[in-house]
This record gives sequence, structure tokens and C-alpha cells, in this order.
Amino acid sequence: MINNYRFGAYAILAMGLINLRYQTGNTNNLNNSSVLIAIGVLGLAITFINPLRKFLDKKASKIASIIVLIGAIAYGFIL
Repeated sequence: MINNYRFGAYAILAMGLINLRYQTGNTNNLNNSSVLIAIGVLGLAITFINPLRKFLDKKASKIASIIVLIGAIAYGFIL
């Protein structure tokens, strides 16, 4: 199950880096892409810390992480 979290976090991180590169001339590009990069790095880091990994196994945290993932993807497309 942790691999699903890692893949999701990596996808958000990659989306932030891709936005940073391809929207170079856009104003506030660094700020907008940094939000996605920070969410991705934080999500990836959480999967390597044992107490937080146990927290991710709970049903409420699974639902919350899906909501955050969908929200981050939507935010990436709205940029």
C-alpha cells in the first residue's frame, strides 16, 4: 500500500517540476510549481518515516490522501 502513496507523491513532484520547466515565462510560475513540488516531497518523505507510515494505513488518512492527490492534480492543471 505504501507504494501507492509513493507513486502518487512522485507524480505530484514530477508534475510540479514539469510545470516549472514548461511555464517558464508565466508570472508566479515558481510559486505555483513550488506548491506541487513541496506536496510531492512531503508526501514522499512521509512514506519513509515509520510512525507516519503506520498513520497512512488508517482509513481516514487514505481518504484524506486521495483528496489531497486529486486536489493537487486539479491545481496543477488549473495553473
